[in-house]
Amino acid sequence: MSLLIENLHANVDGTEILKGLSLEIPKGEVHAIMGPNGSGKSTLSKVLAGHDDYEVTAGSATMDGENLFDLEVDERSRAGLFLAFQYPAEVPGVSNANFLRAARQARLPKGEEIDAVKFYHEMYEKMDVLEMDRKFTARAVNEGFSGGEKKRNEILQMMMLAPKYCLLDETDSGLDIDALKVVAKGVNAMRSPDRGFLVITHYQRLLDYIEPDYVHVMSDGKIVKSGDKSLALELEENGYDFLKEEVAA
Repeated sequence: MSLLIENLHANVDGTEILKGLSLEIPKGEVHAIMGPNGSGKSTLSKVLAGHDDYEVTAGSATMDGENLFDLEVDERSRAGLFLAFQYPAEVPGVSNANFLRAARQARLPKGEEIDAVKFYHEMYEKMDVLEMDRKFTARAVNEGFSGGEKKRNEILQMMMLAPKYCLLDETDSGLDIDALKVVAKGVNAMRSPDRGFLVITHYQRLLDYIEPDYVHVMSDGKIVKSGDKSLALELEENGYDFLKEEVAA
């Protein structure tokens, strides 16, 4: 069972961004995507999640055999896909606790209700892993949060929803080293044979804490090189110029 992307083409405002991207993320594996600005990394995550601005023109994406592009955004989420945003949105007027409770309720069979005591016990346990103060349960989702607090809150949502496949779009963006370690601890706590991860990042430092099984390099809308975690170190040392020469050859 896997998240399987085959020959994916997508554009925004008539400009093609993804140009035949293929990638498979089996459950139990962590895959990292690196690449220069404008290569299409964030576009990939948004296309998979169902962002309205992007048009899929060719190719396919299936999750455990189910066609993602046949599903609406909320259906993709309930089927087990989660996207942690690079820039998490604020949701004024909705508390974190109520947001998470509603999201969990939406995943239960019709007529089944959440056990409130168990829900709060679980949420507090996960907040402790992320070193989040309990006061955040009563605050509106991401409203007035610092960058690091927003990223921790994204990981809390992921931990509470327990998706099958997790897309992390530059989760390390704007984090200091202490916040990065905490966020990585939350992600690592979720690693499981029943869950796959796609980690999108510019920097190798995140991969010091979330160790990937495979690293892929994206350029001009497709995967141009794949390898083990040592590839990230190579990119950190040499940048992408050597890669362009290798691909051209």
